[in-house]
Amino acid sequence: MASIEKRETSDGKTSYRVKVRMKGFPIETATFDRLTDAKAWAATIEAAMKEGRHFKVSHAKRNTLNELIERYTPMALANKSDAAKTIQQLGWWNEQIGHITLDKLEPALIADHRDKLKTAPIEGRKDGAVRTGPTINRYMAALSAACAYGVKELQWLESNPVHRVTKFKESKGREVFLDQEQAAQVLTACKATGRNDFYLFMLLLLSTGARCGEIETLRWAQVNLDRKLILLSEGDTKNETRRSLHLVGPALIEMQDYAKVRRIDSKLVFPSRNDPQQPASFDTLWRRVRATLPGLEKVRRHDMRHTAGSFLVMSGADLRTVMEVLGHKT
Repeated sequence: MASIEKRETSDGKTSYRVKVRMKGFPIETATFDRLTDAKAWAATIEAAMKEGRHFKVSHAKRNTLNELIERYTPMALANKSDAAKTIQQLGWWNEQIGHITLDKLEPALIADHRDKLKTAPIEGRKDGAVRTGPTINRYMAALSAACAYGVKELQWLESNPVHRVTKFKESKGREVFLDQEQAAQVLTACKATGRNDFYLFMLLLLSTGARCGEIETLRWAQVNLDRKLILLSEGDTKNETRRSLHLVGPALIEMQDYAKVRRIDSKLVFPSRNDPQQPASFDTLWRRVRATLPGLEKVRRHDMRHTAGSFLVMSGADLRTVMEVLGHKT
């Protein structure tokens, strides 16, 4: 039931404080300048409660985006093969607007920060480069996933505000396939850096066709040198399906040698040098290597996956085998 309390301030102004109580719901309160508005609000809230449409607004007013991201982070770490990037993207949102309560997380505010991502130089880049539309969409997707968790699991949000924000258009993209000579050039340049971890990382991309995120977050528990396999579980892959990567030829030999000198303070195959509990980022090193390869200055690490699939087809593998090796659903 609703109760309305009339209040008068010291300067003679009148206000009406409404309090709605109903079993199974938290107490909802609001203050209005007019009695008619107070009564209308009380009737609306009571009707919504009775019909099961009422959302517990108090959660949105009480909890911040920072708290939502903190609660969602374990889910992101457990369920995404590209968890490191997702955490970094959520960290950006947290730094920018983490202090606001969820009731103020409106589409207009998110759109403003979407545009800020478009114009702000990328941290750590000396060339002043800015983020592309698809990259910004990944930032939006990370925030959207956290908000979806707030809607479904925590019931802190009534709806996902990111769904009402326009994303940048993405082209179907280009698919680049290296030939045998170009692939050899890439690996030679990677080895010349003196970074065995980076060389093995690129070698695995080329020989297994795995996604970058699957190899970046690879753990030693997934590597079975006796069976010459890397085992990816549902939580390790983009499509949430189990998959095995076969270690053969140079990739197997390099992995065996690398395992002999692995870091014992990390479960990761490729830990960061600064924080062994976090995966290494080879982005800067790859850009430096790529710049030394004539004609391959725009090749992406993801193109190693395309190349692996191309080599499979050229070797006579049927499309179903290629699909299974690369982890595609169709």
